[in-house]
Amino acid sequence: MNRSVVVVFPAFNAEKTLSPVVKGLRQSLPGAFIVGINDGSADGTGALLRSVCDRAIEFPANRGKGAALRAGFAAALERDCDAVLTIDSDGQHDPAFAPSILSALDQYHIAIGTRDLTQEQVPKHRRVANYLSSAATRLVSGGAVNDSQSGYRGIRREVLEEVKAEGDRYEFETDFIIRAAHAGFTITNVPISTIYGPASYFREFRDAMRVIGTLWAHRSGVFHKYKPRAVTTAGKN
Repeated sequence: MNRSVVVVFPAFNAEKTLSPVVKGLRQSLPGAFIVGINDGSADGTGALLRSVCDRAIEFPANRGKGAALRAGFAAALERDCDAVLTIDSDGQHDPAFAPSILSALDQYHIAIGTRDLTQEQVPKHRRVANYLSSAATRLVSGGAVNDSQSGYRGIRREVLEEVKAEGDRYEFETDFIIRAAHAGFTITNVPISTIYGPASYFREFRDAMRVIGTLWAHRSGVFHKYKPRAVTTAGKN
């Protein structure tokens, strides 16, 4: 299906990595409208986003990935789009997989770019943390989530119009998936390459505790079964 797509692109101190990502998106999704969000960067990220994106949103101070995604989603919904693609700016997501992720939205409401975290280049502690986080998210949400920490996602417009996730940092993405699954929106996993480059800004203790708090807040979901919604043939309701 041909879709009108908005790419939401949060960036924090990503001056050295974001240009190749945007270039790759222009090649893989030539008709997409790219919204870049500068999350209070201290380097030249803001100026670069203004030059390579179709729209740039500026935060004067760092507010967190969740706040950046929320602002990007609001900007996307201002446009007549069918779907949103989120992608990280650190170069760990290959833009070549974007069409596959979006194609999965013909049959599902949310498609998550899912890495093979058993590969040797993935640090052991990251493998363990992601395995536990993904298992907990599946248990609480009832959704098919194999890589809960992946920020490479395709989301249909109707999901964004209804799901209002909480949190301003990395817990936002977990909360979004859980709320979407509880609302009956369907989720699938799309295999993508596993790339590990610069160190993540995920703070191992503080951000992990926020994610755990989000999972605990939704713990009652373990005891419920949520009826999946049908996927409409068009991108919008």
